[in-house]
Amino acid sequence: MSLPRTFARWLLGAALVFTGTAHVTFARDDFVAQVPSWLPLPVDVTVVASGVVEIALGLALLFLGRWRVAVGWIVAAFFVAIFPGNIEQFVRGTDAFGLDTDLARGIRLLFQPLLVVWALWSTGAWKAWRTRRRAR
Repeated sequence: MSLPRTFARWLLGAALVFTGTAHVTFARDDFVAQVPSWLPLPVDVTVVASGVVEIALGLALLFLGRWRVAVGWIVAAFFVAIFPGNIEQFVRGTDAFGLDTDLARGIRLLFQPLLVVWALWSTGAWKAWRTRRRAR
């Protein structure tokens, strides 16, 4: 694993731990703004549960280097799974995290695919998939 990839994985892991902690503490109200209205769970349960998952995924990125490829796929899937929350915030026009215009909320949507790519690249998951695919 290259140093840039390892550093990027650690940075993503630290960011997930920070964001997950924010879910359950100081930014809870902002995260409520992203919970889709069609979700069948109570909003607070969704915010806390997603925060706990983010913390766990962040810790996995930081400390489970041996399992980094599998963790990379799981983190990427998590980023895809929470994307409807970002769409919900945009569609409802809800102000949170300083995103107080449609333009700002729209630009935020563009960053979610970058997080998926970051997870796959920094863990070597994409490279491992390509290598296995070529070996067939």
